[in-house]
This record gives sequence, C-alpha cells and structure tokens, in this order.
Amino acid sequence: MLKLYILLGITALLLPGPSRSQSAESAQPRPGYAGDTACLDCHKQQGLSYLHTSHHLTSQLANKNSVLGSFAPGLNTLMIADPARTPAQPALYFKMEAKNGGYYETAVTGWGKDLLTQTERIDIVTGSGVRGVTYLYWKGDRLYELPVSYWTDGYRWINSPGYDNGTAKFSRPINPGCLECHASYIRPLSTDPLTNSYERDSLVPGISCETCHGPGAEHVARQKAATAATQGQAILNPAKFSRDRQVDLCALCHNGIQRQALAQAFSYVPGEPLANYFKPLPPDPSSPAAEHPDVHGNQVGLLERSRCYHSSPNMTCSTCHDVHAPEHPAAWYSAKCLTCHQWQSCAMAKTMGHRIAANCIDCHMPVEPTNVIVSDTAGKEVRAKMRNHWINVYPGAQMP
Repeated sequence: MLKLYILLGITALLLPGPSRSQSAESAQPRPGYAGDTACLDCHKQQGLSYLHTSHHLTSQLANKNSVLGSFAPGLNTLMIADPARTPAQPALYFKMEAKNGGYYETAVTGWGKDLLTQTERIDIVTGSGVRGVTYLYWKGDRLYELPVSYWTDGYRWINSPGYDNGTAKFSRPINPGCLECHASYIRPLSTDPLTNSYERDSLVPGISCETCHGPGAEHVARQKAATAATQGQAILNPAKFSRDRQVDLCALCHNGIQRQALAQAFSYVPGEPLANYFKPLPPDPSSPAAEHPDVHGNQVGLLERSRCYHSSPNMTCSTCHDVHAPEHPAAWYSAKCLTCHQWQSCAMAKTMGHRIAANCIDCHMPVEPTNVIVSDTAGKEVRAKMRNHWINVYPGAQMP
C-alpha cells in the first residue's frame, strides 16, 4: 500500500531567513580562513579556472544558475501514483515551482479535491550537475533533504536517493559527515555526528581552495606585507606532501563510505594522516563489495588495488587530474596511460590497430553502476554510474 507521511493538511512553508539570499562570500568567516576571493589577487589563473570544476560546484546556494530541472508547467511534475490507474490508492505526485523569488517542491496526495500538501523551499543545491543534483531545505536551524532530485540522464525528476518510493516525507536529516564532502564548512550546533542542526550563516558552499591548502588568512596577510622573507609562507602546498599524504587528501572524500569517523567533521588538516580521522571498516566477506568495491566515492580505494599504482611509486591522483581545472572527456586521459605503456602491448592491438591508443580508459576503467546511490521512482530503478578507478583488464569492456 502507498505510505502517506504528509502533515495533516497543512502546507508548510519556510519562514524567510537571511541565508536565502546570501552569497558564498557573505557567510561568517571561519577563524583563520580567508575565502576563495582572497586567493585571486595572486592566483587568478588557477582561481578562475577552479570556479568551473565539479569540486567547486558540488554545493551551491539555490539560484537560477544552480537549480536544475524544468519548472515549466507540464515538465515540473513527478507522478508517483496516478489514481486513474490505481483507483484504490490515493494520488501522489510532486510539483516543482518557481515563485516568490525562490524554488519550491510540493508533495500532493489524496483523492479528488480532498488533498493534503506540503511545500518546502529549495535552499541548497548539492551535486555539480554532471549526474544530477539533490536539493536541501532549512527548517529553522535544521537541514533536511528534499524528496525530489533532478537527474541529468534523461533530464528527469526522480525520488531523492534515501527516500522510499510511494512516500512524501521531507524528513531525511543531513548530518555533518554528508556535508563534509559537499561543502567547505558549516558549524554544527551539536557534537553528535548525526546532528542536522547548524549555524546557518556559517555555511561555505562548494570545496574551496583552503580545503586543500589549509587556512589562508595568515598567508594572505604575509603576502600583503610584500617582504621577500614572508612570501609563500603560512600556506600548505599539497604538491610537496609525500605520496601517502597527497593521496590521503583526496581520500578524505574519495575513499568510499566504509569507515568510522574518529574526529569531528571539518577537522581534517591537509598533510596529516587520514587514519587519525577515520578508521576503515572491512566489508562483509560475504558481500560482493569485498571482492569488487562499489564505485561510489571510492576512487582512491579502487586505485590502490591497481597494479599501475603499486608499480609507480610517484603515482597519485594528480598524476592524471588537475584539480584546478575542469575534467576532460575520459578518453583524453589515455595519453597519461601511454607515458608508461606502449599501445602495441595491448591484447586488442592486433585487431584494432593504432586507434586503440585513442581510448584506453573505457576498456581498463569502465563506467559501472553504483549500489549506493539508487533511486526507486514509480517502480523504476535509477542508479548513478561512475568511472571505476581500479585500472585492470575487464573481459567484455570495450570502446564505445
């Protein structure tokens, strides 16, 4: 049976709050941190390029540029249960609307004119939009996930991952561990790792320069002093970290979810061992993930299984990826493979010839569906697909 979780006929609208119209730069500064704008005076090329990366765009305040999906009549509805086809059950659909200077999601359920509704405003956008975006809303100082997300594959509205199909709940809390990889900072109002209560104006959306380079206020002050003795000081340069520490920095968000937090969210300091902050949890030996880890957010864990990684003492994530620039199409990275490998040595070279050199990636790092980000929408399953970073030989994989 269809499950109903709508408040009793009450349309719940958020009260106006100051964070609605704030920009990322108007957030209260975190002690010791300067913000991305302060970096542009000296690092304009990297800074302007970084603005277009998925890291920077992985969370944003809701506005006409960050909110994806059509809000036009006829394209702004997600039908879950149509009483015309299932008269024994109430209707359930979601309507997305742009009104009153904002963007809203409304759940509607019931029979005929006897309808119950709940409306909440989109306040925060998570996800860069490459695969899709999920929306969050504030209820006072508490942060929740909205029940409908937008998926770029098929340009469609779907049930947000984590919500059961056939429900109209707006109650999935967003805890600090979720935000740590989608924002640079937000101050929780509790030490409970499962809290969803925050100081709203402390939010710094996206992954900022200082997430990787550490707090920069002192560095900026020294640079402005413009003495040779102080230039370049009081800032972290990940390129100078050891290989393990460079990989740890990426592993903060790209090493899967099978781990236990040992410290508060947003406390990790670049250059320190990640093991001081997270304890890996071994997968269930009977689970398929024990033999083949899930691809969601697990790029480092998969890379570390690769023969290439073990054979190349200097190989890190930045061997292939320039964190300051937008990602290239997958085949572009084949040139990185060919700095170590000869295309003629590939088993498929005899049948495919030199054109095999144009795309090593789709064969040896195929795109796979994840078991972690799954949406069940009106009986249809939607799974995110991600690039497998376990560089390997995959029987049946082939160039597109």
